[in-house]
Amino acid sequence: MLHVAEAARVSVATVSAYINGTTTVSQELSGRIERAIREIGYKRNAIARSLKIGTTRTIGLTVPHITNPFFTDVVSVIQQAFDRAGYAVMLCCTDEDLNNQDEQIRLLLDRMVDGLIIARVGDGAYLRETVERANVPVVLLDREVDGVDSDRVVLDNHQAVFEAITYLVELGHRRIGYITGAFNITPMRDRMTGYHEALLDAGLGFDQSLVRSGDLHEADGYTAAMQLLSLHERPTAIFSANNPMVVGAMKAIRDLGLSCPEDVSVICFDDFPWADVFNPQLTTIAQPVQAIGEQTASLLLDRLNGDREAPSRRLVLKGRLMVRNSCRPVQAGAFATTAAVSSD
Repeated sequence: MLHVAEAARVSVATVSAYINGTTTVSQELSGRIERAIREIGYKRNAIARSLKIGTTRTIGLTVPHITNPFFTDVVSVIQQAFDRAGYAVMLCCTDEDLNNQDEQIRLLLDRMVDGLIIARVGDGAYLRETVERANVPVVLLDREVDGVDSDRVVLDNHQAVFEAITYLVELGHRRIGYITGAFNITPMRDRMTGYHEALLDAGLGFDQSLVRSGDLHEADGYTAAMQLLSLHERPTAIFSANNPMVVGAMKAIRDLGLSCPEDVSVICFDDFPWADVFNPQLTTIAQPVQAIGEQTASLLLDRLNGDREAPSRRLVLKGRLMVRNSCRPVQAGAFATTAAVSSD
């Protein structure tokens, strides 16, 4: 800064005021300082500045899957919101690994982030301690943590799945396969409850053999669908609890020589850009991604700019069933056995 001041023929205090925006600097002096900065190649030391002013203007954000279109889209909205507010976003992907999550949260706190947004994995024991001890505001995204009283933005997963399964029932489906993720995260538990209660509401029994669990990846969807469609009396419809697994399920349907929706109807949770490019176009539950990202950023910015001791807020948003072409009414003879399929 001394060199910049000498080159611009101004005081160091004027250079500091211009760089940090603490006071107004005239247009003529600003031009001289900017030219000197370019000529000398001066770069502000963000670490030194953060130590001095006590803030890094950086937000830490952890997500379980950066390849999942839902999280990709939400991250984009959150980053745009913080860009407008003058914050940088440091993104970490945990890949649904609890140890990885713990290490990355420690890393973010070591980097002195001003706040955290966490889409958590695991049972949340360490996370509970971290949130309680962290000296920064925390907003939970998509997934809640039992016992953590923190701001959070979630979807009404129960109601969304209830409506989707009810739609299948109205089409005449009685054997509805369900592909879920692990129940150690709240969305999977709530979605499973919606499935169960929709069946009971329709007067149908719950059949555990129609439920398969995976780790939310495409390969898990493939394996689960192969198992469901190999049952002696296969389901006439399959619901996938996320979109990576539905890709695997569609591949399994193809590899078994079946057709969607002629042989099996399909619905998945989370809309994604190519859902209407599939053949058939996929019926999905769309989350309000824009609202989720904006509300998450807004909650954290409110904490950063206001009262950190105010009561926590829980925002619950609604999903929307996007009806396309991957479901059809049950046809006569739809309850085929695997033996009948293999003989065709």
